[in-house]
Formats: sequence, C-alpha cells, structure tokens
Amino acid sequence: MRIGVLQTGHVPEHLIGEHGDYDQIFFRMLRDADPDLELVNYAVVDEQLPQSPTDCDGWVITGSRHGVYDDLPWIAPLKEFLRAARAARVPVAGVCFGHQIMAEAFGGRAVKSDKGWGLGVQDYQVSHKGGLSGLAPSYRGYAMHQDQVVEIPDDATLLASSPFCEFAALSYGDPETPDAISVQTHPEFSVGYAEALLQKRPNGVIPDELREAALKTIGRPVDNGEIARWFVKYMRAAHARRTAA
Repeated sequence: MRIGVLQTGHVPEHLIGEHGDYDQIFFRMLRDADPDLELVNYAVVDEQLPQSPTDCDGWVITGSRHGVYDDLPWIAPLKEFLRAARAARVPVAGVCFGHQIMAEAFGGRAVKSDKGWGLGVQDYQVSHKGGLSGLAPSYRGYAMHQDQVVEIPDDATLLASSPFCEFAALSYGDPETPDAISVQTHPEFSVGYAEALLQKRPNGVIPDELREAALKTIGRPVDNGEIARWFVKYMRAAHARRTAA
C-alpha cells in the first residue's frame, strides 16, 4: 500500500539535525506501525501538491506552525485536494493542523482558541469507539497547539475529547466505515522531540509557567503506537473497500 504524506510544515531548523524534518518523523511513525508500507512525501508547504488524489492509496496530513486561516497560497488548494480525495474514496488521516484543515475542508471551522496553549501529555476520553475501540475508555497523547476545531461538519462523528479540547478526534461519513479520520494530538512525536520543542521554543512564544508545567508531563506514557496502528488499519480497510467496489 502506497501512503502519501502531505507535509504542511517544517521542523524548526535547529532540531532537524537530531530529529529530521516532518517527512522523516511521519515515515518513522508509519513504518513502526506497518513496515510493509510504501511511503512518499509531498511538501505541500512548499506548494508541491500531488497531481491527483489517486496518486497514492491513502494520505496522511502533518502538523504545521501555520493556521488553517492563514493567507497562504497552498491552503485553499489543499482543502480542494482533500475534498477530491474523499469524493474518490481515497482514505485520509490528519494530525493537529491536518485535523483542523480536514474539518475546514469538509464544512467545519477551526480557529486560534481563546483557551490558549494545549501542551504536554494530555488525557482524552473516547466518546465513540469506532476505530478507537482499542483505546477505550481513554488515551494519552502529546499536545502542542493553540488552534482548535470549534465546529464540526454535520456528517462528522466525535470520537474523543478533553476538558481543554472538545473535538480531539473525528471521523467523517459512516463511523463504522469512515471516509476520513483525524486527531488533534501528535502520535508522530517522540518523547525527545516533544521535550526539545518545549525547551527550545523562542522566549515569549510559550509562557514560562505553561512550559514548565508541560515539561513535567513529558515522561508519562502515551498511546502513540496505538493511534498510528489505528491510522494504518483504517487506511488498509478503506483501500480494500475502494478496490473491491
């Protein structure tokens, strides 16, 4: 199965040497979940969008320092691409910014939240098992965001939430055989990368007291592997349905 990573941002330059850019980080996550996947990267942030949603058997959208509301030349084409992928029944999974832009593309809304930063390891309650049955009744993941989905499309199903983030995981279409899935957390983060992001953010970007509180949570176990396997299991099942149709 050929999976395309839609890269919507870059790792901070001072961290690339140790951790790699987003494509390498997502490739590691997906290969850990399924070493048989064929993986290809498209640097959408540099306006390198695939020609067709059928160029790959499934798509994964990365996180980004940008907001879905930013006036950037690749934002609107990416939304259109996601709608085309869904119409073609090619599975899509999103992470953080990917979660937010999927909601926007499919009829919802994401904004910079007045709640401020969500940081560190956080707990999420599963509200609809769907593909998250292996994580019920809750899971843990790395949070690193100010933006949040605040309105979801009519055909979206809420899969998980937290007191800080109401719409933390979503599926689209039939929740048993979804067209697309997404999470606000970062299943691609390693503990070292999550810690480095918090410690090496420029002064003033994150208030010191929030940074210190988040750093105290970084050593808690997270369910990244389970979420990555959920992504792959979903994409393989959706691809099988599409090719059998």
